Formats: sequence, structure tokens, C-alpha cells
Amino acid sequence: MAKLYYRFGQMNASKSIQLLTVAHNYEEQGKRVMLFTPSIDARYGCGKIASRVGIVRDAIVVEDSTDLFSLIETQRPDCALVDEVQFLRAHHVEQLARVADDLNIPAIMYGLLKDYRNQFFEGSEAAILFADQIEEIKTICADATCNRKATMILKVKNGVPVYTGEQIEVGGNDMYKSVCRKHYLHPDMDNLSPLSTDLQ
Repeated sequence: MAKLYYRFGQMNASKSIQLLTVAHNYEEQGKRVMLFTPSIDARYGCGKIASRVGIVRDAIVVEDSTDLFSLIETQRPDCALVDEVQFLRAHHVEQLARVADDLNIPAIMYGLLKDYRNQFFEGSEAAILFADQIEEIKTICADATCNRKATMILKVKNGVPVYTGEQIEVGGNDMYKSVCRKHYLHPDMDNLSPLSTDLQ
């Protein structure tokens, strides 16, 4: 039986490149994949999945009204791959669960778990609730003096940590840093890795 997978990690944890690698591996074996990305994430252009190493692939754009089950049922790929699942709605994740259960097609979701306020996104909460298998993709704290696992997202604006506000403001290393709990609660701005405009 096919499964619904959720692979989560902080920013810079290689989620997008892992998704693109899975797609490549399927296609190298002559199998078909469908790639999906939320409409809100247009950092590289709408309908693009891009990794920090420079690989970019076209993907189907998911709007609030998109019916993932119907799209996948029509195309019948060997695997469905979803980037930035945290930005999807709960009903999209439920549709992906049906893809695994009713169509026997594996669906693999990649994304963040929590926002900079340390709260779940709608899509990530649904992914936790519905996934058959949950895997963490690990990375280390962005503080140069720390080797702990990054478990939280620190939002920085004008050199100042931000803990309140709107949940979604799409950005990359220019705005968000993956940090451990200690450096989330007590960030040392002088030790954070250099800010960059390279986006995931």
C-alpha cells in the first residue's frame, strides 16, 4: 500500500534538493512524477521549485481551490511530490491522504513544521495528523558558536529579532535563520551566519 510521507526541516535543511533528487530518481527509472508548489511561494517565479544549489524545476501551482486528488487521479503518476506543504490548506493534505489510500500512489510532502512564532502552520499541522510516516531533515543552528540541532525559526528585521506579527511573510536567509531553542530565546545577532538573499 502507498503511504503519505511528511519530511520536515528548518530552513537550509536541504528539503527542496531532496525533493528534486527523489523526482530525478523516479524519472531515471522511467517513472512519472507530479510536482506541486503553493501559489504563495513565488520567490523564483510562480510554479517553480528551486534549491540553493541552483537546480530548478517547474511544478503545478496549488491555489486554495485546487483539487489535488482530481489532478493526480487524472494523470496517474508513480509519485506525487509537494514542496512547501506548510503553505497549503488542511484540505489539500486530506486530498493527498486519499491519493495514497484510494489511488495507491505515494505522496511525499516537504516543508517547515513551525513558523517564527513557534506555532504550527495549517499545512504542517495537517501533515502531522494525516501522514503515515514523518521524517525530520536535520540542520544545525545558524549561530557560529553553536553545534546544536536547529529546531526553530528566528525572524530578523533590521537586525532585530521578531516574535509577533502575521504568520506568513515569504522570505529566505535575508529574513529567517534556523536556530536551536537557546538561540531562538536568546539570539546573539553578532554570531548569526551572514544574511544572504539566497532563498530556498
